[in-house]
Amino acid sequence: MSSLTSLTLKAAVDGLKSKAFSATEITQAHIEAVEAARALNAFVLETPEKALEMAKASDARIASGDAGPLEGAPLGIKDLFCTEGVRATAGSKILGNFIPPYESTVTSQLWRDGAVMLGKLNMDEFAMGSSNETSAFGPVVNPWRSRGSNQQLTPGGSSGGSAASVAADLCLGATATDTGGSIRQPAAFTGTVGIKPTYGRCSRWGVVAFASSLDQAGPIAKTVEDAAILLRSMSGHDPKDSTSLPIEVPDFASFVGKSVKGLRVGVPREYRVDGMPAEIEKLWSDGIEWLKAAGCEIVDVSLPHTKYALPAYYIVAPAEASSNLARYDGMRYGLRVDGANLTETYENTRAAGFGTEVKRRIMIGTYVLSAGYYDAYYLKALKVRRRIADDFDQAWQKCDVLLTPTAPSAAFGLGENSNDPIAMYLNDVFTVTTNLAGLPSMSVPAGLDAQGLPLGLQIIGRALDEGTVFSVAGAVEQAAGFRAKAEKWWL
Repeated sequence: MSSLTSLTLKAAVDGLKSKAFSATEITQAHIEAVEAARALNAFVLETPEKALEMAKASDARIASGDAGPLEGAPLGIKDLFCTEGVRATAGSKILGNFIPPYESTVTSQLWRDGAVMLGKLNMDEFAMGSSNETSAFGPVVNPWRSRGSNQQLTPGGSSGGSAASVAADLCLGATATDTGGSIRQPAAFTGTVGIKPTYGRCSRWGVVAFASSLDQAGPIAKTVEDAAILLRSMSGHDPKDSTSLPIEVPDFASFVGKSVKGLRVGVPREYRVDGMPAEIEKLWSDGIEWLKAAGCEIVDVSLPHTKYALPAYYIVAPAEASSNLARYDGMRYGLRVDGANLTETYENTRAAGFGTEVKRRIMIGTYVLSAGYYDAYYLKALKVRRRIADDFDQAWQKCDVLLTPTAPSAAFGLGENSNDPIAMYLNDVFTVTTNLAGLPSMSVPAGLDAQGLPLGLQIIGRALDEGTVFSVAGAVEQAAGFRAKAEKWWL
């Protein structure tokens, strides 16, 4: 396998600019890596011809001195992003062979900056899942394995394809989305870096909707600096999205490597949950010590409504999903299963098109929005959501960022929790709070457990203060010195 695939995004972009290799060469190397790694099931659609065509155009721009910030960099795109002329399914049968006639804002900005598309990445159906097992295309296999075991592990979800492809060096970086932890938990499970930016930092236009007030796009990358480079291209105001924030996009990469001396790091006591593995507890303590050594002040903080975050999330998100997914009726696009009348056509199409988990969440959402239960469930969840946001506002009076574990465990086996929705939902216990509050948060790989599997630490920041998150993440990355890679058993 070519050494070009093991480069970081920053090293690859620098190498392309200095003409150490061409965009065509690095793209070809990644195309071959993707073909050799089909056992991981990370891609649902490979687009090698399109990739080489884009690489050729990049080589021409590099030759004429017209290179963009991502010129010639091969990326993977989560199949939730609409890509003009290239099938988008959201991991579901109900979209059938839907080929969007338009490009999502986030991907159009990546192409504007010169990136190359290798294909569309596997994901949980409609981004609903924590293990990438709800996909209509089958589960993604984590490139990592427990020491001495051949058991197939989950890469996390819903952005499992994005995380697995970056961890396995199939692309230099990938787009992902995060509604309750779907960037950060897969990043933690695969030893990669993932950031969910502030709500409204990246446009949601052209991203298939799950829960509109929670969904946010972000990158999964090999390093903190790579994530910063990708996020800059992905961010920016978009008049087509009413929730997109009309603010300048900072140079996120300039914050990586900045001194964190004097910053106050909050440690929320409510994140110490029962039954959390001792290894994760130890990693958290290590993270605190690393930041203390870097000159940070460690502050004990309380987020008292954290215990209500998961139940509130699993009311708000399904409620919004049941509204958003009502558009899939077999009438305008996607799958259509005819019935004797209109109602039967709707029923047949949705019964055949939606998977079990999506049906479960639509039913929960419809129930909590129904006339007799709206006040008891949905309105109450919105009030709890406000309290959770207030908790963070109080915490920011004492600290600049928060440090927590990303996930309550390392990657678990495929099929291990698939029959227990509650066990699956508990994967989001440390991540959902920042979606409910709209805050930026990032997972950084910080160590291995006893089985040799990666574990991540999460840094949470104030709204629109991704800069400080990147600085602290850079300090954690440097102190952790995480260099481990999954052994390429699939070759």
